[in-house]
Amino acid sequence: MFASRAPRSSAPILLALAALAAACSSSEETGPSPTGPPPDGGGGGSGGSGGAAGCTFKATPWTAGTQAFREATADWGIEGVLAVKVSVIDLDGDGWPDLFARNGGGPDEFGPEGKRARWLLRNNGKHGFEDVTEASGVTAVRNPANAATGRPSDVMAIADADNDGDQDIFMAKAITNTDDTEQETSELMLNLGKGKFALGPEKSEARGVGKPAMPVGVTFSDVDRDGNVDLFISHNMLPGAYSPLQDRLYLGHGDGTFTDRTFELGLKTKNWSSIKDLNAAKGHSWGWGATACDLNNDNLPELLSASYGRAPNHLWQNSGAPGQIEFVNRSVESGYAYDQRQDYDQRQDWTDNLNAQCYCHDNPEAEDCDKVTETPSDQFCQALWEGFGGFYRWDHDYDREPWRLGGNSATTTCADVDNDGFMDLMTGEIVHSDVGSSSDPAELMFNTGETDVRFDRPGNETTGLVRDRPSQWWNDGDMNNAVFDFDGDGWLDVYISSSDYPGTRGLLFHQREPRRFDPVSLEDGIDHRRSAGAVAVDLDRDGDLDLVVGNARMRCEGASGADCYPTTQLRIFENLLGGKNHWLELRLEGTGGSNRAAVGARVTVEACGLRQSREVDGGHGQVGTQEDMVLYFGLGQQDEAEVTVRWPDAAGTTQSFTVAADAFYFLRQGGEPKTIKLP
Repeated sequence: MFASRAPRSSAPILLALAALAAACSSSEETGPSPTGPPPDGGGGGSGGSGGAAGCTFKATPWTAGTQAFREATADWGIEGVLAVKVSVIDLDGDGWPDLFARNGGGPDEFGPEGKRARWLLRNNGKHGFEDVTEASGVTAVRNPANAATGRPSDVMAIADADNDGDQDIFMAKAITNTDDTEQETSELMLNLGKGKFALGPEKSEARGVGKPAMPVGVTFSDVDRDGNVDLFISHNMLPGAYSPLQDRLYLGHGDGTFTDRTFELGLKTKNWSSIKDLNAAKGHSWGWGATACDLNNDNLPELLSASYGRAPNHLWQNSGAPGQIEFVNRSVESGYAYDQRQDYDQRQDWTDNLNAQCYCHDNPEAEDCDKVTETPSDQFCQALWEGFGGFYRWDHDYDREPWRLGGNSATTTCADVDNDGFMDLMTGEIVHSDVGSSSDPAELMFNTGETDVRFDRPGNETTGLVRDRPSQWWNDGDMNNAVFDFDGDGWLDVYISSSDYPGTRGLLFHQREPRRFDPVSLEDGIDHRRSAGAVAVDLDRDGDLDLVVGNARMRCEGASGADCYPTTQLRIFENLLGGKNHWLELRLEGTGGSNRAAVGARVTVEACGLRQSREVDGGHGQVGTQEDMVLYFGLGQQDEAEVTVRWPDAAGTTQSFTVAADAFYFLRQGGEPKTIKLP
């Protein structure tokens, strides 16, 4: 035993892989069946066969050996655009999806040899993009003294905050020194029309003037259904602090101003001082991402804050009624905080954590160490100790508690994966091989359809979201994801975007039957190492979804960076499957009691018994992923579909209509759908 190996508090430090390794020597028309409940239960099926038209849904799904994507970065003319994260915005309202790509929060130097951090790219409708960042005014500052560097920010969400018909951008910024009165703050950048931006109202509490801030997730959502979008911001931890900051909810007034109503609406949490509170997810989230969507189909959106550091994720259930809402903390009860089951996959069993095993090897009389059945060698523990620079990633006082047995959670995406009419969750997680099976991985969580929100976690071995691991030592950097129907067969597929560690890459999975996925090979799908922020969007409006993917260069120094690309070049992967299945795309505009961008609207498309549901996204995930507000539906071989829109107003107004396939539609609330012919 090593007397010098005293216990130290765990910290999020990269596993020293090299040191440990050295010491430890048919084209048939089929598809997911729309008949009956999905496997393993989970709240009903996809609508049954037949339907009003007396038909059965058919599709031509992707099959192995068919190339689904090709890299088209050069074709779109974006060489030199360096980005880790990317969002979709229609900045000028012309129907073509534009991109806001970020390689950090600034500064931006717009000269020929200048270093850039942000690119606002206008889609010219001709298979190309134009850099309009400087001309757009999106980096404008409030303090003229900061004009040379621009206002720093890369955490963002997009919506129509002032209901004037164009898309605005909330750009959040950290404030670590509240005494600095000259610094820039978070800002709402108001779209003045045709993609020109200006600073929003100065008197808005969402700016956070004079208050500490460490925003990592931002989402727009009309939580009280008053017709104005609100802001939910998930906060991380200030440098040197022990407890993270309080997450914040700001209610919008429709003029670009926001008021902090966090405590009044029931979202107050506590500083980290009580293990009991932390186990119950009553402490502050270690915020690493924010998401909002309606999880129990009551027309009121829930709020989710994903937490770093294996601290509990937060799920706030929206209760009451429009205008009289109150949020209830259902983080643990819903199953979102962490996987608390002790009978599945050992998710609450800490004893296979290599750090815990070595701690108990060195301290056999410590509490619960008799439960550790694996006995590592002294040589192994010495190597582990040295690999982390003189400590184990283990705190025996805290790390056996449920609150420390969750995941390093980043992006949570809402999507109705099994077509049962309820939004499921795809989580993004960092997992290290040394921590054992208790760390929650990136996985699908299926909504049980109950009034009080709850999820099942069948596990990746069941759903098929698994991967090959080349060695005993590995790191999953699965922080981002995209859930989208890449082959138009009516069933959502999954792209897990894994980055920041050697050997990580993007992983594409095809849903072959309800809740069952097959991996898509690199040759058929996406070949992208160190894949970061990802968004699926029909860039050329040709009826299939392309994938835009950022790249990260974290931990690219020395031998560990052998698989890194030279730069963080943003990449476009163009979908090649267009024409195999029918489709429709729908853009909404709210009026009256709905927010103008229709954020939170629920659209259900039914064709021959298969029902698909989507919600208009107000931004989600780590730092900010923004899906296209134009909703895409794959229709298989069906040439028409019935569409039902539930508008995000207090009454949950609905309207239904039937449309032909293979068209892009615009619908203003209360009106008739109109086909859009793009210029």
